[in-house]
Amino acid sequence: MPGSIKDKVAIVGMGCTQFGELWNKGPTDLIVDAVNEALNDAGITMKDVQAAWGGTLFSGTGGRTVSEALRSQYIPVTRVENACGSGHEAVRGASYAVAAGVYDICLAVGYEKLKDEGAAGLPGMENRTNTHYQSSMPGVFAMMATRYFHRYGLSPEEGKRMLGKISVKSHKNGAMNPKAHLRREITLEQVLSAPIIAWPLGLFDCCGVSDGGAAAIIVRADMVKQFKNRPVFVKALQICASPTTGRMLTSYDYTHVEEAYRAGIAAYKEAGIKNPREEISMAEVHDCFSITEAVTMEDLQFSPRGRVKEDIDAGTFELTGKLPVQPDGGLKCFGHPIGASGIRMLYEPWLQFQGRAGKRQLKDPKLALAHNMGNEPYAPVVSVCIVGL
Repeated sequence: MPGSIKDKVAIVGMGCTQFGELWNKGPTDLIVDAVNEALNDAGITMKDVQAAWGGTLFSGTGGRTVSEALRSQYIPVTRVENACGSGHEAVRGASYAVAAGVYDICLAVGYEKLKDEGAAGLPGMENRTNTHYQSSMPGVFAMMATRYFHRYGLSPEEGKRMLGKISVKSHKNGAMNPKAHLRREITLEQVLSAPIIAWPLGLFDCCGVSDGGAAAIIVRADMVKQFKNRPVFVKALQICASPTTGRMLTSYDYTHVEEAYRAGIAAYKEAGIKNPREEISMAEVHDCFSITEAVTMEDLQFSPRGRVKEDIDAGTFELTGKLPVQPDGGLKCFGHPIGASGIRMLYEPWLQFQGRAGKRQLKDPKLALAHNMGNEPYAPVVSVCIVGL
């Protein structure tokens, strides 16, 4: 495919820190821990890395946050930011540089130190005045949930139970993940009776806000035999930025994210995928709230429009289902250190393809999709990355 990145670059090593309330660590620690694991995994040192990209929203300015932490010796280091999609942005920068033939070995690292900010939720999210009046992130996504219920004829009780099953699934998977922030299984009854944050979203419908870091070593595809691990090839890496018209139009429907749909279509075309529901082995999506995961299943064509509830009820997206989603617990339970999340979404496929996922191990996965989203559903930047053997 002309202009495609498909099979031109490969991931040969990855690292990820524990996510959580890491009071004893700062951004430097998170960068060092994640990158050292990735370097050791690939069997190289920083001397082999020719360029690096660091993704973060709040934790440091400029490339020197990474270069200082790693004591890298005068190589190019670029700091990138695309809201909650910053992790994929780092992967995209490193991957495109390698695919262009400019470098042979690059590093992508995402990191965020949020718990020292002294604020609940995500810092820096001031109220904004527009057609949607002043709102919070839970409030905006709650509007998505209530609109979805209305459009597709779900009673409040039916809608709440649908969303609750998503959270129960994520907690079950997260409980098996030693690096996850939240590692406790919950029941549907606990979800339904939890304190409301923004109706219908309760406490267990919202992802954790965490500290953490993740890193990937990206190389030319023709170099993979030099490394010890099974290479994971990038099949597609697409990004779609909103014109923000949804923010200004009262007609915005709130039941889908157009940018996710379009990024998915572009990624499937690049990867040569005709039937994503049948061809994708697993997915990690940006489940900042339970409703986000539900709507994303439809945007990515895993479920027909308005019918994701049928798949949720059938267990389609559970570990034992036809298309496992969030095998590692997702943002919901692994946690959401903003800059790290996009790369963390690739860490689970990496482990799965290496056969290292432990109790979460899937049988013979071939293709994995990672969906990373920044900003509100009516004005986001969405990236879709597909990787495989």
